[in-house]
Formats: sequence, C-alpha cells, structure tokens
Amino acid sequence: MRYVNVFDEMNLLKRDLDRIFGDWNTWDFPFSRISFLPGIAARQYPMINLSEDGDHYDIKALAPGLDPKKIEVTVTGNTLTISGEKVSTCDAVDQDDYHRCERAAGKFIRTLELPSFVDDKKVSATYTDGILSISLPKAESAKPKYIAIKEG
Repeated sequence: MRYVNVFDEMNLLKRDLDRIFGDWNTWDFPFSRISFLPGIAARQYPMINLSEDGDHYDIKALAPGLDPKKIEVTVTGNTLTISGEKVSTCDAVDQDDYHRCERAAGKFIRTLELPSFVDDKKVSATYTDGILSISLPKAESAKPKYIAIKEG
C-alpha cells in the first residue's frame, strides 16, 4: 500500500495550476509579486487598521519603504483614498547584480468607504517608521445628538 501525503499532493496541484495560469494567483497576498498590479490586488495595499471613537476615525496603514512625498491622501464625503508609488530597489541597469528581486514596486490606490462623513478640513496625516497615520474627525452631522427628556 502506498502512503499519500495530502499536503504534498496539494502543493503539486498548486504548482501545476500556477504553471497553467502563469503564476497570476493571489493566494500568497500580501507577499505576492502582483500586489501593485491594477485590478488584481491593488486595492488591498496598503493594509490598514481602522478604529473609531466618539469623535473621529483613526487609520494606521502599513506602508514601509514609501517616500512620504509620493503618498497622496484625499477625502470626499465619507470616502478616503490613499494612493502613491513605491519605487523599485532593483535598477534595470543593475539587474545582473541581483540574485533575487522580489520586493514589489509600482503605483497603488486604496479607497475606503467610512461609516459616516468626516470633516475634510480637519483631516491630518503623518508618516513615521513605515506607518501612515490618518486622523479623520467626524463631521458634526455624523455625531450623535443627545436629546434631553422632559418630565410631564
């Protein structure tokens, strides 16, 4: 009787499918080489954490290796857009010097719909140690209104 390792068989199947479809899968995201290609995985970069308190939304976006001057943050109503470009570290001239060049590069855009409108005049963003932090104060119309209850 022959022993079959199911995981080895799955790996062989994945390798065959990768070969058939030209290795255009997103199974390995965020570590795939297609992380910056439009229509494939571009809307998943940068990865974010979104939190909220009573007065504002706070976004922390993981974006290491970016030049802050090449990042653009825009707000329209309750839609936030983060876009920019990550420059390649593998120069075309020096391609022969690299044994491997796997760090993705290229233009990206990520659009998020926030749960409510924000005050676009008070939005602020900072970039420190590869983390893009965005503070989005809620618009007055989006904050809860407390109604006093009268007796009688």
